[in-house]
Amino acid sequence: MSARELALAVVLPGQGSQYVGMGHALAQAFPEARRIFEEADRILGYALSQLMWHGPEDKLNQTVHTQPAVFVHAVAAWTVLQHRLGTWRPRWTAGHSLGELSALVVSGALDFAQALRLVQERARLMAQAGRQNPGRMAAILGLPIEKVEAIVQRVSQRVGLVQVANDNCPGQVVVSGTPEGVTHAVNEAKQEGARRAVVLKVSVAAHSLLMAPAQEAFNAVLAQIGLRDPETPVVGNVAARPLHKADALFADLSAQLTGRVRWRESIEYLVERGTRVFLEVGPGNVLSNLIKRIRRDVRRLAFGEPEDLATVEQVLRDLAA
Repeated sequence: MSARELALAVVLPGQGSQYVGMGHALAQAFPEARRIFEEADRILGYALSQLMWHGPEDKLNQTVHTQPAVFVHAVAAWTVLQHRLGTWRPRWTAGHSLGELSALVVSGALDFAQALRLVQERARLMAQAGRQNPGRMAAILGLPIEKVEAIVQRVSQRVGLVQVANDNCPGQVVVSGTPEGVTHAVNEAKQEGARRAVVLKVSVAAHSLLMAPAQEAFNAVLAQIGLRDPETPVVGNVAARPLHKADALFADLSAQLTGRVRWRESIEYLVERGTRVFLEVGPGNVLSNLIKRIRRDVRRLAFGEPEDLATVEQVLRDLAA
């Protein structure tokens, strides 16, 4: 039986959405979710589920554990929705950074085991590149993207590499690069009138050219695994447009670790194409909050805990009617 297509976009969160206890209630409430966590532990060769559920927090926050944790939670939640609410698929899917790999599972471009191995390798390679090319990231709040772009261009020419890593929503831009470059960009942003400009507690300069060694190695792994054409278009981080073919997905992912996450543009594109409901699947509601700042006139839902199911079920019924 073919899946029903519903007029909504499923969005998947990335690193930064993790918390101790994530996924525990899902595993207790839904056997299909518990099986996902058990399979993840078997594939990874260690008890990721216990780290997710019980901590310690500092270990969960290490890139090599955070990325698989957020991915596994998202897939477990998606599996619950498929089991409990019938076979359906969204009109679009999109993931923020790491979440683009979760979107590959939702879209049918990869199965869970393949994608988890890819996530594990992505995390390992990024951590390794971070040790090889130490860097920083900083959030700049209250400045338009054009001003931030001008700042990083000036600083890169004078001091050291820094670039826009995430264009998250109006007034929230993350920059990434060398420690010197990021520090100078933060100072210039404050001088330009930023409401806040703060260095983040990360040692990996994600979505910058400092990730080039990780990107090259990741691409080789991705080529070995292979992608299928997605059943649901994936709005790529780099393209900020829907990707319908495996080769387009590969092209987007093969530039993602060193390129900008164009989240604001991606959501604006989906709204322009008529999307009025966004369902965040996975831990927390970070993306829902970003979408609210991009477009207040759309509905935002989140499913990551058992108590979320009733509301999601009602909205899906309304869309299917």
